[in-house]
Amino acid sequence: MDARYFNLPVQMFRLEQAPMSQSSLPRLGFIGAGRLARCLALSFSRAAYPVTAVASRSANSAVRLASQIEHCTAFDTPQQVVDAADIVFLAVPDDSIGSSAHTLRFDAAAAGAPGKALVHCSGASPVELLAPARAQGASIGGFHPLYLFSGELADSERIAGCSVTIEAEGALKEALTALAVALRCHPLTIPPGGRMLYHAAAHYAASFALCSLAECVALWRTLGFAEDDALRALLPMLAGTIETARDKGLPNALAGPVSRGDTGVVQKQLALLESLGGDHAALYGLLSRRAVELAERRANPPAAIDAISAAVEDSLSRSLNQAAAGASVK
Repeated sequence: MDARYFNLPVQMFRLEQAPMSQSSLPRLGFIGAGRLARCLALSFSRAAYPVTAVASRSANSAVRLASQIEHCTAFDTPQQVVDAADIVFLAVPDDSIGSSAHTLRFDAAAAGAPGKALVHCSGASPVELLAPARAQGASIGGFHPLYLFSGELADSERIAGCSVTIEAEGALKEALTALAVALRCHPLTIPPGGRMLYHAAAHYAASFALCSLAECVALWRTLGFAEDDALRALLPMLAGTIETARDKGLPNALAGPVSRGDTGVVQKQLALLESLGGDHAALYGLLSRRAVELAERRANPPAAIDAISAAVEDSLSRSLNQAAAGASVK
């Protein structure tokens, strides 16, 4: 990816009032009052969108969220949210999206009005789960912020500069794009049927980054490092890696023995990890394979890149079988 895509000045964004009057904007409602819903509802409200209704399995959660937003009502049932809003965000667990959509009723006359829509916030589930709403005349879509929600009020500021993946058509796509822009987020478009692959891949920038840290902590623990000390050492390095990727792009941010062309170091590290058993060498080898691909994309790849690639593949031929047979250091 070209480095220019990393140049978004995230820390400079602040939520501002939208220039349009509230009377010209769609009324927004939320079914669900968890971390994502709280952030979006508060952020939309701060951006001058009318957030009028919220309902949740936990009545206390709905009341707590509604109390923070002017002219917002906490309702007892999801259907009341549908009746009180133009665009309804279904912010519920993936397993509940389809069943929730089947319980909602859209008045035929109201559903035909501009902006009457049901939108889920899942990254993985297909928008087609909302087909019962479409059959009643409502528009359907997906609105997935690429952000790890902490549940803190700071989410409303930190989400600015993130991307939001939108799947919708026509007027609803325009409305959802406007909502993303109002939050100072970058709207992305995804084709129908692509959400599962998109969501699976996104783990590499989120949960799997944590899993990589956990692997390092587990290995360092065998050397006597405490987890707190390990994280204290690793997190600044991770932050620096991200900043370098933002500035230079992925291939030019790559560091380590593959980047430098240190074939001997790669071979010795793979051999050491193979000796530990479990899946340590397999994980290292698979990620090293990706590192080789990044190094090959540089204008001047390391001279030893072919030798490194051969060493990685040789180790993987052994370690993948070993990974299936043994347990890893915990």
